[in-house]
Amino acid sequence: MRLLAAARTLSRSNLAKPANVVVSSCRTCSSAIIPNERIRNIGISAHIDSGKTTLTERVLYYTGRIAEMHEVRGKDGVGAVMDSMELERQRGITIQSAATYTIWKQHNINIIDTPGHVDFTIEVERSLRVLDGAILVLCAVGGVQCQTMTVNRQMKRYSVPHLTFINKLDRTGANPYRALQQLRTKLNHNTAFVNIPIGLEGNLRGIVDLVAERSIYFDGPCGQDISFDEIPAEMRTEAAERRQELVECVANADETLGEMFLEERVPTVDDLKAAIRRTTIQRSFSPVLVGSALKNKGVQPLLDAVLEYLPNPCEVNNYAILNEEESSNSNKVLMDPTRDATKPYVGLAFKLEAGRFGQLTYVRVYQGCLKKGEYIYNTRTGKRVRVQRLVRLHADQMEHVMLTMPLGVSPVYSQDVEEVYAGDICALFGIDCASGDTFTARTSSNLSMESIHVPDPVISMAIKPSNKNDTDKFSKGISRFTREDPTFRVYFDTESKETIISGMGELHLEIYSQRMEREYNCPCVMGKPKVAFRETVTSPVPFDFTHKKQSGGSGQYGKVVGVLEPLDPESYTKVEFEDRTIGTNVPKQFVPAVEKGFREACEKGPLTGHKISGIRFVLEDGANHMVDSNEISFIRAGEGAMKQAMENANAVILEPIMSVEIVAPNEFQGTVIAGVNRRHGVITGQDGAEGYFTLYADIPLNDMFGYSTELRSCTEGKGEYTMEYSRYQPCLPSVQEELINKYLEATGCCSSVESTTTPPPHVGDWALNPGLCDYAVLH
Repeated sequence: MRLLAAARTLSRSNLAKPANVVVSSCRTCSSAIIPNERIRNIGISAHIDSGKTTLTERVLYYTGRIAEMHEVRGKDGVGAVMDSMELERQRGITIQSAATYTIWKQHNINIIDTPGHVDFTIEVERSLRVLDGAILVLCAVGGVQCQTMTVNRQMKRYSVPHLTFINKLDRTGANPYRALQQLRTKLNHNTAFVNIPIGLEGNLRGIVDLVAERSIYFDGPCGQDISFDEIPAEMRTEAAERRQELVECVANADETLGEMFLEERVPTVDDLKAAIRRTTIQRSFSPVLVGSALKNKGVQPLLDAVLEYLPNPCEVNNYAILNEEESSNSNKVLMDPTRDATKPYVGLAFKLEAGRFGQLTYVRVYQGCLKKGEYIYNTRTGKRVRVQRLVRLHADQMEHVMLTMPLGVSPVYSQDVEEVYAGDICALFGIDCASGDTFTARTSSNLSMESIHVPDPVISMAIKPSNKNDTDKFSKGISRFTREDPTFRVYFDTESKETIISGMGELHLEIYSQRMEREYNCPCVMGKPKVAFRETVTSPVPFDFTHKKQSGGSGQYGKVVGVLEPLDPESYTKVEFEDRTIGTNVPKQFVPAVEKGFREACEKGPLTGHKISGIRFVLEDGANHMVDSNEISFIRAGEGAMKQAMENANAVILEPIMSVEIVAPNEFQGTVIAGVNRRHGVITGQDGAEGYFTLYADIPLNDMFGYSTELRSCTEGKGEYTMEYSRYQPCLPSVQEELINKYLEATGCCSSVESTTTPPPHVGDWALNPGLCDYAVLH
C-alpha cells in the first residue's frame, strides 16, 4: 500500500509534465467479477465530420474519465483525447480507431471511436467485428450521407444492433425530422424518435423524453447539471403525436407490445423500454435520439439509452469456426460468454499498434479468462506466446502508466490488470501476430473467429525514400504499416523497379507518406506508378542474321534464318518460340541457345524500352561452323536476329485494358458516362436496380489514375468502382508518340538523333518517331 501511495503521489506531481512520467503501478483486481449485465461494448460510427470524436469527448467527461474537454481541431493546442496522433489533431479528422473504457451508473462501457472517412473504412470494419452494439451518428444538416450508407452496410454484415444519434442540432439549417425520413427511405430502417429537441439552431434549450414524458435541461458551464421538468405547453401536442408514432413503430416489430396496442392498452414506461430493448437487439427497430455534443446537450440521455437498449455480451451470439484436419468441412462453435474460467480462453486480435517497447495488440475476449503470465496459442501459426503484460487502455489518470509511442503519436494511458474475462476488450504487449489472428488456451483446438471483411484497394501509387540512405527506415515503416492495416498493400514491381503501395484512396496513401516522415524521419516521394506497356509487331517480318566474332584462336559463329510473327490479340502477353529447322544446319543442341537469346532480347523493346510480347519467333534455317560455333554464339545470333526483325518491323505499343464496373445513384449517370468517355473508355453494358445503376466499361489502365477521387467528387461520395485486368490492345497513335518522346528524353537520346531520309543499315537500335523526324538513329 505504501508503494502504491508513493506511486500515486509521484503521478500527481508529474501530471503537468507527462513526458517524464514513468510509473510502474498495477491495479489489483477485486475478487468480485463484474457481471455481463453491467458491460457494454459499443462503437461510434458515422460519416466524416458528423461529430463522433466530440461526442466521445463529452461521454468521457460526463463519466469522469477526463477532467476537462477540448476541441477536436486542437485550437487550444491540446485537441481531443481520442485523437492521439499529431496528424489527427492537425487535420481535425480521425485516422485510427481509438479504444477506451469508462463507467456510467455502475456499468462498464468499452468505447471505440472510429474514423468517418471512406479511406479508413477498415478501421470501422474491424471495430464493428468485435463490438456488441453501436451508435450511428448523423449530422442534423447533412442527414444520411454516403459514408453513413457504408457504415450501415457494415453493421448489417456483422448484425450489430445500433442506436441513432442526430447530432449538431445547434447548426444553421438543422432538420432532425428530415434526417429521420432519410433513415426510413435511404436505409430502410424501422425507426422513430425516442426524444425530440426543444428548439433548434441557436434556440436549442433541451430535449423532450418521449418514453418518460418529461423535458430534460442541461445547465452549468459544461452541461453537467441535469434538471427535469414537465413538457412545455407549446410542445405537448407534438410530443403526444411522436410518442404514439414511437409506440406504433415498436409494436410493428414486437409481439408483446403489438398485442397491447391491438387491445388499446396504454403501455407503461417499463413496458415501452423493454419492447424497445427487445426490438433493438433483434435489429428490427432503431431508436433515434437527438442532441448537440458541441453544446453539451443530449449526451447523458444517450448514455442512459446505451445501458437500456443496447445488448450486453450475453445477448449476442458469437461463433468460432472449428477447422477439422480430417475433413474440409468447418463447423461453427458457439462461444460461451460466461465470465469465469470454466471454458478455455478464446480471443481475437483485431487491431495492432507499434510502440517503442514492442507491438500493442488489441484483443476482444470471447470466452474464458486470460491471466497475466499465462501462455496462449496463436491458432494461425501454432506458436505459444506468454502474456507478459495485460492492460486496459485509457484508465483513470490517478493510476496511469504512460505507453511511450513513436514520434508524432501522443502517449496513450493504460491501466495494468491481472485478468480479463469474456466480454472484455484489452491490449497485450510484445505479442507477435497479425490483425485477425485468434488466440486460444489450447494447442489442440483448431478454432478461429470469423474473419474480418477486408475491402480491395482502389488506388496505387509509386513511392520511394527521398534519400537513398533511408532505405532501412523506409522498409521498417512499410513493414509496420502493412501489419497494422490490411487495406494498405505493398509490392515491388520487378519490371519498372518501383515500390508500389495500394490503398483505399489518395488521402489514405498520403497519410502513410506523412507518417513515414514524422515517425521514421524518412521523407518520401510519391508519384503515378508506371504502367506495364508492351511492344509487338503488326505483321510477319523475316530475319537473316549472322553473328561473327574473330579475336585470335577459336572465335564465335552462328547464323539464324526465320520469321517473326505476331500472335492473336488474346495472346498479346505471350512470347512463343518455334523450331522448324530440318537437317543439321543449326545443330539441335544449339536451338535452346537461340531461344534463350530471343527471350533475352524481348526484355527491352526499341520504341520505349518495355518488354516485347505477342510474338512468335520461328527458326527455319541457319548455319554453323565446326570450330567456332558454340552456345554463346547462337545466344548472340538469337539476340541479333530479334533486334534486326524489330528494326524492320512495324512495331506498336500495347497498353493494358481494365474491365471497370461502376456503381452510382441514377441521378449521376450522365456525369459518370461523360467521365468514362474522357478517359477513352468503351462502355460494354449497363443495368440498374433500387435507384442505382451499374456501368460496365473497358478503360486503359494509363487513364485510370486518379479516377477514384474524380468519381467520389462527381457523385457526392456515393459512387464506387472496381476494376480488374482484361487484356492488352494497341494504344492510340497520339499516346504512342507521347510515350516514345518521353522515353527518348529520359534516356538522353534526343541530342544524338540524326535525321535521315532513307532507312539506314541496321547499326544499333532505331525507332520510327514522327515527332522528331522520318527516321531516327539512336547511337
